[in-house]
Amino acid sequence: MNFSFPNEKHTLLHLLLLIVIAYAFSVGIRFIWIEWASAIPQFHWNNALMINTNDGYYFAASAQNALTHFYDNNPRILHVWSSATVALTALLSHIFPIESVIVYLPVFISSLVVIPLILIGRLFNAPFFGFFSALLASIGWSYYNRTMAGYFDTDMFSAMAPMMIVYFLTATTLKENVTWVLLSAFSIMLYPFLYDQGLSIVYAISIFYMGYMLLFHRKEVFTYFSIALLSIALFSLSPIIKTVLIVSLTAAYLKQWLNIRILLIISGVAFTFFLINGNVVSLIWGKVISYTSKGTEDSGLHFFQVAQTVREAGQIPFSEIANRISGSMPGFFIALIGYIALVIRYRPFILALPLIGIGLFSFWGGLRFTIYAVPAAALGAIYFFYLFASLLEKRALQYGLISVASALMLYPNITHVITYQVPTVLDSKEVAALDKLKGISNPKDYTVAWWDYGYPLWFYTHTNTLIDGGKHNHDNFLVSEMLTTSSPLEAARLARVATETYVTSGYKEISDTLFYDNNGSSINVADYLDTLRADDSFKLPNKSRDIYFYLPLRMLDIFPTVSLFSNLDLNQPDNRQQPFFFASSMIQDTGKTVELGNGVAINKEKNMLQIPTQSGVQEVPIKSFSQVGYTAEHSLQINEQSFASEGLNLIYLASYGRFLILDDFYFHSLYIQMFVFERYDKTLFEPVTLDPMTKIYRLKI
Repeated sequence: MNFSFPNEKHTLLHLLLLIVIAYAFSVGIRFIWIEWASAIPQFHWNNALMINTNDGYYFAASAQNALTHFYDNNPRILHVWSSATVALTALLSHIFPIESVIVYLPVFISSLVVIPLILIGRLFNAPFFGFFSALLASIGWSYYNRTMAGYFDTDMFSAMAPMMIVYFLTATTLKENVTWVLLSAFSIMLYPFLYDQGLSIVYAISIFYMGYMLLFHRKEVFTYFSIALLSIALFSLSPIIKTVLIVSLTAAYLKQWLNIRILLIISGVAFTFFLINGNVVSLIWGKVISYTSKGTEDSGLHFFQVAQTVREAGQIPFSEIANRISGSMPGFFIALIGYIALVIRYRPFILALPLIGIGLFSFWGGLRFTIYAVPAAALGAIYFFYLFASLLEKRALQYGLISVASALMLYPNITHVITYQVPTVLDSKEVAALDKLKGISNPKDYTVAWWDYGYPLWFYTHTNTLIDGGKHNHDNFLVSEMLTTSSPLEAARLARVATETYVTSGYKEISDTLFYDNNGSSINVADYLDTLRADDSFKLPNKSRDIYFYLPLRMLDIFPTVSLFSNLDLNQPDNRQQPFFFASSMIQDTGKTVELGNGVAINKEKNMLQIPTQSGVQEVPIKSFSQVGYTAEHSLQINEQSFASEGLNLIYLASYGRFLILDDFYFHSLYIQMFVFERYDKTLFEPVTLDPMTKIYRLKI
């Protein structure tokens, strides 16, 4: 078995042709979703498809603000030059409608990942190795999921940017000249502009390069020059300062003013400064902790932490990790074995090891990390096929085997793309309700909503929110309390206090302002909330803007999660039992019972609910039954019956084909009362829209 690549002779034209074919393949695969979604009218707004990720509206609103200044009152909006995603979108929106830009930009940017992969193959005179790797990496399960059409996020740079750095650094190890190390340094400097979330990845790749050079090239002057240069590129300083330092050091090196001893000192000082200035250990450890922590905080007020309620941060089985990295379990092991063999034969490929490591960290940190391993795994898988192809003598048979094996690796990934029919974040009816709010509101107004809906609310209403997809820490408690409290007065007062406090405090964390006194000691939060509910003398801050409550149907699916953030005692850890909430649209009427799935059933003869527990099926009385539905004119109709003084409340949402089983905590919550039953305190709220999909109320106080 020949462990070396065959010498794949090629011209520049051949190389460009391979890049164009791989790029067109990646783009074409991503148009599968566009073809599917285009046929669904509910996915369109303003004559364009909508996007399918909530976070995309963060960057879309920021780009739109650069053109319109709609969001000048929003402290969370990004500056246009803070991110390549925002800057590119703002630039292209001068030419194309922004609604189209945010759908198509991920398609064309993420597909650029094929370029560094093919160029890496060329470094070893094996551009076809890079080509087959590029095909696989460009549509790898995890990479596709987060870079598909409509997935408008910085993830479009998540694999392309680090692989470009790996390419430049690999070339630097092979060629050891100034041009390549300068390209490496400046690509590292550019990286935070492209994808600031992955700074720890660049740290790891750069440190691996330095270790590699010290291990295998420690006697060479170039080694210490390159380490110094890359350390400077990694400094947490102004790009202008770093550029001056890099240019100055390069000029001194080229004029041969620096011997190996001086460069050894400079590189040591620069690397040490990078470790301190970049806060490297704390950054990496902080990332690990943020994705493995759960439960409530241990010190101060005991707020519930958000990380473990986010699906992408939850633990996943190994089979899913394998699927997301390589498309299948066999494909994953082929990639892993191939990568190990690749590093043994061609040492520079060890520079991609941090990407593999971060991908495997997904077993603890959650599915989002698998995306980084996809390109490196693709290189390993294709090399595995090259190894077995080398057993054949004829070149045509070798490449026939590689092509067939690559197609088999591509198959489960393409199948996944075809079946991965992700809906848009909102449908056109929901956006129509938000558009109505935009028509009556002012950009300085606030909308109370769970953080999942923060960014879409910005984009479609131009109002502000207290929490959003990036600001969802302690203030989750406040919004959760407003949505779950049984006291409309408390919700109304808390909304006014929280909003005005947020604005007047200079947009600081609201909970940390409200729940601590001037000495930094925490107050009794339960007593404070009781005051909001019952104290007639409570003085509200002056009203400076309108506040709206956004209550969508889709929040039914996550309402138990929303309640986790406020159904606790902030002043001391408690293990209170969570209230009961069950929702089902799996309805089967057997005559005597209505089966709702998961062992839950309604016994119609006894007016009892059958609830499975660890000790068996428990029968619980139906306390009340409510049937709620809408006429053709969207007029609400409610039929209610009471059966017992204790038990669980049963609601049949006829228009949605859903049953809800709730205890009193949920039944009397503001969200259930105002969304399901449209019951609201007319002295505190007035409706803006009462659409079956979306209820929006304006706060009157």
